[in-house]
Amino acid sequence: MRLAVVVCVLALSSPAFAAAPEEHLAAAIRLETISHEDPAQFRSEPFLALHRFLEATYPQTHARLTREIVSDYSLLYTWRGSDAKLAPVLITAHLDVVPVTPEALPDWDYPPFSGEIAGGFVWGRGSLDDKGSLIAVFEAVEQLVADGFAPKRTIYLAFGHDEEIGGGHGAAAITELLRSRGVRLWMSLDEGLAVVRGAGGITGSAALVGIAEKGFLTLDLTARAPGGHSSTPSRESAIGRLARAVQRLEENPLPARIEGVAAQTFDALANQLPVERRLVIQNRAVFGPLLEWFLARDPATNAMIRTTTAVTMVRGGVKENVLPQSATATVNFRLLPGDTVDGVIARVREILDDDGIEIAKRTADEASAVAKTDGPQFAAIVAALHEVDPGLPVAPGLVLGGTDTKWYGQISEAGYRFVPFYFDQSDLRRPHGTDERISVENIGWGIRFYGALIRHAAGAGAK
Repeated sequence: MRLAVVVCVLALSSPAFAAAPEEHLAAAIRLETISHEDPAQFRSEPFLALHRFLEATYPQTHARLTREIVSDYSLLYTWRGSDAKLAPVLITAHLDVVPVTPEALPDWDYPPFSGEIAGGFVWGRGSLDDKGSLIAVFEAVEQLVADGFAPKRTIYLAFGHDEEIGGGHGAAAITELLRSRGVRLWMSLDEGLAVVRGAGGITGSAALVGIAEKGFLTLDLTARAPGGHSSTPSRESAIGRLARAVQRLEENPLPARIEGVAAQTFDALANQLPVERRLVIQNRAVFGPLLEWFLARDPATNAMIRTTTAVTMVRGGVKENVLPQSATATVNFRLLPGDTVDGVIARVREILDDDGIEIAKRTADEASAVAKTDGPQFAAIVAALHEVDPGLPVAPGLVLGGTDTKWYGQISEAGYRFVPFYFDQSDLRRPHGTDERISVENIGWGIRFYGALIRHAAGAGAK
């Protein structure tokens, strides 16, 4: 999952914590649990080694919680609560990471699987996405068990092994296993948004908690023509017809709307904005078109207010003097909650206005349900945040990428997406990119957050 919000580091004075957590994360990074698109490249041993590492490193967790291995490589832990009538809580991260391309290796300050600890950071692939969260969860649970904490709600910890390629074998199987047992989650928390400074022009900092994620639709658009020799071209080629179709799509983006999750985000952050922007937000009935125009200028905020259109691949032609008989463009749409796969396809047909362009659906996932912000689940997250950073503003947000909650959300009353970390502006490019790293301070902050969340969501006062 790539973070898709503008985030900056927040100066934070965390209490001292043991040196062990960063060493544990470094060791986890050294295990190359890579998810490849090609199943033939999958290596099982790093995942099994990570299982063994977690078991050895967190003995009290493994003595107190029940562990199950799902789909050979994913992990599900159950911490049984004292009140079986209360719906359980799920906290999740994922074990896998994306590959590092050979050509990118010279650009890394430290080798991507070295787990180097230097300059106040732990460096390496997965440090942010998502082993930082994985280790922070285990550190928090280990401490809670050692302290004798006894949850009132049952707590599940789920760690899928293939999130980076869709979660179809990991999170999907865990979800189905829990569903088969009649489990309906009170809430779930996955990776997602983060603590931000200056997002959308706000003054100060705010925690953005994902309450929904966009859907995913990929279409192949194909144009056909007779083909032939380039010396005697026809008036219309397959590539030319396809090019006009692509141009029409890019010139006619799907409509923007400041409603739903986007409206909740802006309303929650209004008091953090300069006065002139605050007036625009609070008077959208008058300034709506101006606000949409302003937000559409930046790719990050544009993606918050509309279903986006991205032409990602084009194929056509095999030789410089041969006219191809077909040309295909692959277009990826990220669906705003409220838009549907069928609705977007219908809109594409309308925009193209060309029966000669074939439209074929590759992959599709509807946008997620929107979790509530006025219930005890969101309140538990806010309480945990304020325990570790009193007074921090909290706002709901929309996750632009995909997470395993597209699976877990099927059995959850309220699916949230948030990583309890602070980021420097330069860190935006690090997940899935070069020089991925996490600060040692962030690890400590994350441990404190997960511990606080478990106590607020599943402790003695849970209802």
